[in-house]
Amino acid sequence: MALDGAYLSLLAREIRETAADARIDKISQPARDTVVVALRWRGGTGKLLLSSGASNARVHFVDEAPENPKAAPMFCMLLRKHLGSGRLVGVEQVGMDRILHLKFETLDELGDTVVLTLAVEIMGRHSNIMLIGPDGRVIDAIKRVDQSTSSVRPILPGVTYTLPPAQHKMTPLTHTGQELCDAVCAGRNAELSKCILEQVEGLSPVVCRELAHRALRSSTATSGLLNKEQRTRLAQAFDALAGWLRAPQPTMVLDEGGRPVEFSFFPLEQYGAAKTRGYTGPRACSDLLCDFFRERDRVERTRQRSGDLLRLLVNATERVARRLDTQRQELAQSQQRDQLRRWGDLLSANLYNLKKGDSKAVVQDFYDPEGAMAEIPLDLRLTPNQNAQHYYSEYRKADTAEKKLRVLIARGEEELQYLDSVFDSLTRASGEAELTAIRTELAEQGYVRRTAGQRGQKPARLAPLRYRSSDGFLILSGRNNLQNDQLTLKDSRNTDLWFHTQKIPGSHTVVVSEGREIPNRTMEQAAVIAAYNSKARASTRVPVDYTQIRNVKKPQGAKPGMVIYETYRTAIVTPDEGLVRSLEEK
Repeated sequence: MALDGAYLSLLAREIRETAADARIDKISQPARDTVVVALRWRGGTGKLLLSSGASNARVHFVDEAPENPKAAPMFCMLLRKHLGSGRLVGVEQVGMDRILHLKFETLDELGDTVVLTLAVEIMGRHSNIMLIGPDGRVIDAIKRVDQSTSSVRPILPGVTYTLPPAQHKMTPLTHTGQELCDAVCAGRNAELSKCILEQVEGLSPVVCRELAHRALRSSTATSGLLNKEQRTRLAQAFDALAGWLRAPQPTMVLDEGGRPVEFSFFPLEQYGAAKTRGYTGPRACSDLLCDFFRERDRVERTRQRSGDLLRLLVNATERVARRLDTQRQELAQSQQRDQLRRWGDLLSANLYNLKKGDSKAVVQDFYDPEGAMAEIPLDLRLTPNQNAQHYYSEYRKADTAEKKLRVLIARGEEELQYLDSVFDSLTRASGEAELTAIRTELAEQGYVRRTAGQRGQKPARLAPLRYRSSDGFLILSGRNNLQNDQLTLKDSRNTDLWFHTQKIPGSHTVVVSEGREIPNRTMEQAAVIAAYNSKARASTRVPVDYTQIRNVKKPQGAKPGMVIYETYRTAIVTPDEGLVRSLEEK
């Protein structure tokens, strides 16, 4: 789902109404295509996120900004230089297009008051963020576009800023529903949603499909073949759309696992009985985008920053799996060793009847209840006794191999389980500090080499995730395996309650009892947190084991995060992101 012009108009209204006359407090650039502007105004503060990502371009308020790099990028330094503590004096959208101009009043190098424009263009892979001077020329852009990329509209320092070519479409705010309906029906005869997209400005494909759905009511018809009733419903849908632009009802559509699928500024009916989540309040549109893109951005940042770790884990997992497959095949072969011993016994009992040079021995099998004859292959180069000793030797080798293979297979399965737990921690990592901790863990286990800067240095200790239950109990959840060990084996007390998903990689979660009896509601919330911070985050009816810390032990030589426990109880819960977010300690 791309952010459309209609939704952007509502975000512009939120910024005007919330941060009127705000001053810039700080500017940061947490990612290559993302800028965060911290604002302060009379009675409040806020962080405005500007993104020019190809798949997640947007502008909205955020509660928590992404983690910043240690060194600010060049574009961030340029914004700090020119905008400094500038004052927001205007928020303008170009028609209903996906272009927003944030105007800041600031002082230039001579001390004169000037107005600079921070232009945010949300146009898929052509999205950009540009700083424009008072003379209308581009000071710089987060993505420079030279002549080789676009000879029509280059975006370089010193080039005069020009708007993209106008599309000359109608808008829901300046035309009635009937006028919009007539324009759509007078256009080319094609699929109704596509014709709406061609004739009406500011609407995304999902909004156009929703309008077509409300007009056609599950029937099929092209724009030029609508009957009178369908035209009436389409005009009414346009009128309703104009009403939602004045009084929006931001709505998110969720899949069966509770993950966001689509969003819009009004309820979407085209998804039938799909689960939805509505938003209210002065920042409703921004709150929706925060929730919608939080998961997508987290996954994308993890993918960008941890690509080498992901490849390492995949390669290590495949290598261990191949080794286990070979060892299991060898184990299956070694389990046929009793046949080797029997052949040795039969040859020893019939040495008098055999001679060197025989290719096989046919003797009576005294192990067989019916006394059947057994045919035993012989090595022509060996005497009968040497053939018997050869089979005894092969039997002893197979017997020793089975014992060692069972140990090796158990270690391999434990290693696979460990790699799976690291992969789960990696998919849930939300910042550079967590990725660094995972790299350190893998270095300690010998999977990666420590860099020269890491040798002899202890990594900064991360605090576990903190939650507060409805009954006031502190709930802690580990971010990775090393932190799981620290939390469970060192920081917690014997009477604290420990939670972990049953046979599923995930975080160790601990309820700090402080000598008090833990109520059922807190235990249920802790179980939901443990299920959410695990590989089963998108599942339902997840089994979560819980027991007192005193019952949790770590076997000698076990991998990080690996523990055992015998006395426990199990709760069946469904991960609930909304509940987990509400219990987070801010």
